[in-house]
Amino acid sequence: MPMRNSVPAVILLTLLFAALGSAQQVNPDAALIADFEKRVDEYMKLSKTAAAGLPALKPNASAEKLAHNQHELTEKIHHARKGMPQGMLFTPEISAEFRRLIKIAMAGGDAARVNSSLKHAEPVRMKARLKVNDQYPRNVPLQSMPPTLLSNLPHLPPELSYRLVSEYLVLLDVKTNLIVDFMTGAIPQ
Repeated sequence: MPMRNSVPAVILLTLLFAALGSAQQVNPDAALIADFEKRVDEYMKLSKTAAAGLPALKPNASAEKLAHNQHELTEKIHHARKGMPQGMLFTPEISAEFRRLIKIAMAGGDAARVNSSLKHAEPVRMKARLKVNDQYPRNVPLQSMPPTLLSNLPHLPPELSYRLVSEYLVLLDVKTNLIVDFMTGAIPQ
């Protein structure tokens, strides 16, 4: 007899948990950031796989060997991402979220500090077009990101950095100097 009463209770509890689970709302902004972080993790896995195929360098390796190793890593990543279009990490939805976060950082009490920092830094203007999977031009300066602006963006692993180039926000691989992805309209005009 107790068996008969427990079956409806199990069904009732299952239905209750299912209803509670579907009633929970996911924060869409947090979901976009999580999606971006997942895409960054995928790039980092690709980078680590490419680096694993290279010979290990000794701590006292010559500058020539270090440069050769970096060149080989760059070529492996470049080959693995051949044909990668712009927007694979900065999807339109993620780009919109980044623009929103940047706009928040540039408003309110921090606005003057961010704008001042951007004005005092050497503005980066490029004549050439940015391309995903190309090396960042060595003759173009890397503008540092204002800390207040950085604090509003998702944290990156040390191998990657955000850079402002004209109106673009660039995701740069620091080791290889490759442009991982970029988005347009990063700084509100």
